[in-house]
Amino acid sequence: MLVAARRWTARLLETLLTLWLLATLCFLLLRAAPGGPFDAEKAAPPEVEAALAAQYRLDQSLPAQYGHWLADVLRGDLGPSFQYPDYTVNELLAASLPITLVNGGLALMLALGLGVPLGVWAALRAGRWTDRLLMFGAGLGLAVPKFVAAPLLILVFAVMLQWLPAGGWDGGWRSTVLPVIALALPNLAYCARLTRASLLEVLGADYLRAARGRGLSEARLLFAHALRPGLLPVVAWLSPALINVVSGSAVVEQVFGIPGIGRYFVQGALNRDYTLVLGVVLVVGVAIVLINALVDAARVRLDPRLRDG
Repeated sequence: MLVAARRWTARLLETLLTLWLLATLCFLLLRAAPGGPFDAEKAAPPEVEAALAAQYRLDQSLPAQYGHWLADVLRGDLGPSFQYPDYTVNELLAASLPITLVNGGLALMLALGLGVPLGVWAALRAGRWTDRLLMFGAGLGLAVPKFVAAPLLILVFAVMLQWLPAGGWDGGWRSTVLPVIALALPNLAYCARLTRASLLEVLGADYLRAARGRGLSEARLLFAHALRPGLLPVVAWLSPALINVVSGSAVVEQVFGIPGIGRYFVQGALNRDYTLVLGVVLVVGVAIVLINALVDAARVRLDPRLRDG
């Protein structure tokens, strides 16, 4: 118990240090980038620029700006948005984060719900034409990036067939289908390939060959002995898969015009909205930490031998 408590304490300290370094590096890179949040083609009067700089503390030294920002973050205040002056970063993220979570969660469920069965099907038919066809499709899904897949989906299902809207967000299922598919495609393809490879390795293990020799049916071998160890690499892959969904949301939300955190991140970076970009970075960083913790717990649940690792 004491060892476990020390381990979790060390992990918590490591997590907090990582988040602090991430936020600090992002803060410095944003300030080092050319241009500013209030730069425009037509320069504002000097008194207006001075008032804006004072309002957002941009007239202070860089260490002072960093100190004020860090103190606000520790109080849970991510500051006002430069691009959206009527809203704070907390308000923008509170409105956009649920949209990103819904789309990302549905995309991951779709990837797992189709990828695992397809991978199992391909492993059980290794070398046959169905296996080759599935793996060819999976390779194609990995090769097509999201910024290509998303416009293609719009072209086919929104423009040509007119089944679904081309963009926008109204909270209904019709505006969710195409973004979720675009987010899920690469993860679905990788999940199918990973499941197939892992299950083939497990099915070729000596203990399964011995069980098969004792007359156990293929169905019992699969569900009672092979599936659980075969899915361990898939569970370990969930962490980068979820991170891929979060990072890919920036492209997909921008293409479909969805007001999620990915789109706000892109717009904030283009408009030098320092506080908005830093807020998104912190939220995504915390999400990644939670994802890694949940995935580690799931791996230990499936394989108790990892508890001693």
